[in-house]
Amino acid sequence: MVVVMGELEQFEVLEDCALFRPTGQVSVIEAVQLVTDGIAFARSLDVRKLLVDITRLVGFEPPGVVLRYFIIHQWARAAGRRVKVALVTRPEMVDSEKVDPRKIGVAIAADINFTADIFTTEGDALRWLESVK
Repeated sequence: MVVVMGELEQFEVLEDCALFRPTGQVSVIEAVQLVTDGIAFARSLDVRKLLVDITRLVGFEPPGVVLRYFIIHQWARAAGRRVKVALVTRPEMVDSEKVDPRKIGVAIAADINFTADIFTTEGDALRWLESVK
């Protein structure tokens, strides 16, 4: 079932998770807000697992470590310890010189009890979501 709500028209609820695939040219702030809205929408629907594929969002550079810290905290608040999030992004967003290759965002999330991980393929993200309780 596809649920349409404003800009969340790329939001799909499946049997055991939801998928959100926003598209377009956006700033990093707009991208962060789109993901925040998707997480909050999943929570409002009582969806416990969400795959967010941002590979079709363009127009911004990979965020640095400090910005990632604030992004993760914003997404954790939106999730309210209820929604587990698998983020799918382009490889350069993970493997950039600006980015800690040890997945610093995942470490920050774990530190604040936000279950989240980042991937470069939907298949890997879905397998991870299936494995989390």
